[in-house]
Amino acid sequence: MPFNHKRFIVALCPVLLAAPVFAQPGDTRSDATKADSTGPESAVVEEIHVIGRRVNLVGQASSASEGIVSQEEIAIRPLLRTGEVLETVPGVVATQHSGPGKANQYFLRGFNLDHGNDFATFIDAMPVNMRTHGHGQGYTDLNFIIPELIGQIAYQKGSYYPGTGDFSGTGSARISMADSQDTHRIKLGTDFGQENWNRMLASGEFKTGNNAGLIYGLELEGSDGHWDDIDTDLKRRNLWLKQQWQSGSSQYGLTFMGYDNSWNSADQIPQRAVDAGIITEYGSLNTTSGGDSSRYSLSGNWQHASDAGVLNASAYVIDYDLNLWADFTYFIDPAGDQHHQVDKRQIYGWDVSWAQDGHWGNWQVNNTFGNQLRYDDIAKVGIYQTQARARTGVFRIDAVDEWSNGSYWENELRWTENFRTTAGLRYDYFSFKVDPAEAAYAPSLLVNGGAAKADIVTASAGAIYTFTPEIEIYANIGQGFHSNDARGATIELDPVTGDPQERADPLVDTLGYEFGMRAFLNDSLNLSMALWSLDIDSELVFVGDTGSTEDTGVGSKRKGLELTAYYYLNDVWTLDFEYAWSHARFKEKVDGSDLIPGALEHVLSGGVNARFSDRFYSNFRVRHFEDYPLDGGRTATASTIANLRLAWQFTDKLEGSLDILNLFDSSDRDIQYVYESRLRSELQAGLDPVEDVHFHIFEPRSYHVNLTYQF
Repeated sequence: MPFNHKRFIVALCPVLLAAPVFAQPGDTRSDATKADSTGPESAVVEEIHVIGRRVNLVGQASSASEGIVSQEEIAIRPLLRTGEVLETVPGVVATQHSGPGKANQYFLRGFNLDHGNDFATFIDAMPVNMRTHGHGQGYTDLNFIIPELIGQIAYQKGSYYPGTGDFSGTGSARISMADSQDTHRIKLGTDFGQENWNRMLASGEFKTGNNAGLIYGLELEGSDGHWDDIDTDLKRRNLWLKQQWQSGSSQYGLTFMGYDNSWNSADQIPQRAVDAGIITEYGSLNTTSGGDSSRYSLSGNWQHASDAGVLNASAYVIDYDLNLWADFTYFIDPAGDQHHQVDKRQIYGWDVSWAQDGHWGNWQVNNTFGNQLRYDDIAKVGIYQTQARARTGVFRIDAVDEWSNGSYWENELRWTENFRTTAGLRYDYFSFKVDPAEAAYAPSLLVNGGAAKADIVTASAGAIYTFTPEIEIYANIGQGFHSNDARGATIELDPVTGDPQERADPLVDTLGYEFGMRAFLNDSLNLSMALWSLDIDSELVFVGDTGSTEDTGVGSKRKGLELTAYYYLNDVWTLDFEYAWSHARFKEKVDGSDLIPGALEHVLSGGVNARFSDRFYSNFRVRHFEDYPLDGGRTATASTIANLRLAWQFTDKLEGSLDILNLFDSSDRDIQYVYESRLRSELQAGLDPVEDVHFHIFEPRSYHVNLTYQF
């Protein structure tokens, strides 16, 4: 599909030409300080340094597709939703088709990742992706994140990193909680538009002894939303506590995270209902959709450095609960199509690694050995039939035990001063048991239970040549994999129709290639480029909305190009630009086409970060993706959105900011699908279900005012 440059330029030019965006003059910190996003200086709120990706990874990175996002970069971005922190990873698009408490829909490298499949996300070594989930495999809900307490985000795109494991097809993001908060702060936010948005944050650090401190964060957020006939009634609550201390060459940490949320949803709607005047673009055909969710975790970590090497060890326990009520098809069943998806589980695990420097003959070498264990004790997962959130029947409810253990070895060998190689080997073992917990309503579905085991070996290799301390090139090849829903691996009969079902492979591997370069020139221009290719064996997946499997093709092949540029023009202006092109095709035609629905081909994002004085800074961002294929040979229209933040430092203790979200009040679609649905009027007229485009529009322009007081 042709890329429409004009749409992107039209969106970008007004702010480039007119917006008062200025940069911090005289940032005299050392590069080492700038690279340390979790050090004391990065936590100081009253002086935000607009530095962009000012971390030189030449000589450190193993591919062109990895990078580090600092807290400073996150702090200056205007965010509508917490999940948008992943858009700091170049090429990632985070959209939403439902309420503010549901996980975002993610896109990367020609994949519609649904809510997280094939992209692994971690917070302080704890996995965020949910296996065998009530809504979708790999479900990645980031609403429990407090953006101001993120220390950094380290991302790796591609399948060349043996330490990642499950959901590693397109890459990973490791979010770290900040290690220091030099000040206490109270942050209040309110909206002076129509949504009645409000947010309160209290955060800081208490010294609890020599070389010990307690970091805390309490966040409360609410909103009525912009939607017709629905009060979103968002009630989001987060509490983070991190106690850390140091003894000799050992560092310890103990972290508690608590999250609770409830909301009402305006879901995607059919285009024909808008065309007929039944609802507006901000309307809903079922006003009882929504959900509630909670996540509580306790994790500990230990880092010990000695002459023999560095030990990193962490362990965690997570308690998770989710209820989702949704209605996407309305009256295909004359009684109504609303359903209730449930997920209740505890997760236990550890992540241990040992890194050691040494020599193989005259060559310097670093070896890392690691082991990761995860056990999901899922008491209830499945889907009920409902009307106005009242249960009327059961599609499928199961109890699942699923555990995995993965061990890996990662090697970096320096052959010369300029040439080094990487190699990795990983082995994963999975075991799961599915118990149809409420099969009395349909005894025939007992056959969908059972136990299964699977294992997989993956390998990777890379070569890096450093021309100068500023320029480096890379070549990488490697395997990743994702696990499929355990219920799909034991299924025999479709819960709705009773028809025989094809089982999904428990583990599906991917094979990726990449060639790239990185340049960090004159401490002002950070460039990277990657040419990549990715093959996946099977796209047979379990569909949480129906409790069955869906065959989307025998396999697929994707390739693409990614360009990133971060330019520190002078002491006033900092610019960044990211472009990703992806070419995604099925290996065999499906319904007469090899196009993969939901595969974004062109994604661009750009920004201007600046500070005019110590008292005023601004941040502007725009994100654009082009037309992309949908099911049934249809095409989704392009989408562009821009956000702007203006911030003032009134005193040394008081700061204010204005976020203008959806700056140009775009009515583009956040996301689009094609599938069958039936309206009430069509049911009454005796008509069959209709295949149509269903969409979720951007929220209209809104104004968020934030005040931060430090003490």
